[in-house]
Amino acid sequence: MIQILDNKTFRDGQIIFEQGSMEDSIYNIVSGSVELYKQTAGESILVEVFHPGDIFGETVFLAKSPNAFSAKSLGTTKVSVIDTHSLNQEYNHLSMNFKMILKSLNLRLEKAIEKKLVPKLRRDYPRVPISIALNFKSGSALVNAFSGDVSTTGLFIKTDEPLAVGQQFLLKLQLPDNLSPLTIGCKVVWNRAMTEDQVGRQLGMGVHFVDISSGDRQRLKEAIVKFETISD
Repeated sequence: MIQILDNKTFRDGQIIFEQGSMEDSIYNIVSGSVELYKQTAGESILVEVFHPGDIFGETVFLAKSPNAFSAKSLGTTKVSVIDTHSLNQEYNHLSMNFKMILKSLNLRLEKAIEKKLVPKLRRDYPRVPISIALNFKSGSALVNAFSGDVSTTGLFIKTDEPLAVGQQFLLKLQLPDNLSPLTIGCKVVWNRAMTEDQVGRQLGMGVHFVDISSGDRQRLKEAIVKFETISD
């Protein structure tokens, strides 16, 4: 029998946990609904809607991996918070092999969901895997890095020390056109500070462009189109 640690009520639109966080609470919905969504380039893509009786938020507990998606309440939602301490005692009685199977299944499910989202992401906000030199400030230090996926509304920055979700910063992006770098105001919408898959889930952060001139956006769009043409 599942032991309950606490009961919580979330108001309509309230964020329960954010993508990239290590929030490890597991919830059982009593009433209301919860939307799971993917944040990419500052946009929210619906993944699934949970209803009473559904359990969610198990990723960090099972996989020891950051949440791949965000969750927010749809309407007033009441949830029971499962006692992960007692759950962990049961979990620790499992063999290492069985733990690895559960972790593998959880990560495989996340990858399957993300793969299912790819057509919509490509249709609405085309992203291409361009490696572009860039730099940004982290505290007083200037960090040099490279981009991963790039779109006209945001990009993924590969870095071992991603900034916190919600942090805003100034980014300088050097396009292959050899002109002056783009100067873009950005906001971190998700980050990944831990990973066991350096190929498919690299360390870094997804950022949304909050302040970019029309000229710089056009230059970025032309670079993306040119890269897509070369790739085809």
